[in-house]
Amino acid sequence: MATTNFKGQPVKLIGEFIQVGKVAPDFELVKTDLSSFSLKDLNGKNVILNIFPSLDTSVCATSVRKFNKMAAGMKDTVVLAISKDLPFAHARFCTTEGIENVVPLSDFRFSDFDESYGVRMADGPLAGLLARAVVVIGKDGKVAYTELVPEITQEPDYDKALAAIK
Repeated sequence: MATTNFKGQPVKLIGEFIQVGKVAPDFELVKTDLSSFSLKDLNGKNVILNIFPSLDTSVCATSVRKFNKMAAGMKDTVVLAISKDLPFAHARFCTTEGIENVVPLSDFRFSDFDESYGVRMADGPLAGLLARAVVVIGKDGKVAYTELVPEITQEPDYDKALAAIK
């Protein structure tokens, strides 16, 4: 069982955090128009999973803004912003912030995404939400890079994530 920290306190995660080299498990999440979205829809592309607790926190919002800018011009690459926020919150945030280069996805419906990728927090004040993590999936469908951010209140290493697909 993997762990992260929230304000210095250990937080256990449910499942095993996804490992580099593994085939990325397919998942079905919810888009802002309430339609379903599956990873398999992106076969043959590089995919960056920006996973975080909630858009209503400054670090999470910053990560979506930065990935929107940094990965926007990358060829054959799609950035997915994934949290348990409702699709309506994703839509509001992206409209207000002018986010157009990231696909916002909600894991509010029951799915196995959080356990398959090992990112659901089992305890602590944010229990039930997704931990901050970045997973890069190559065009071959295999995990090329992972980062389980050691402290929820810190930003991920954007440069390392982007370097994994160059």
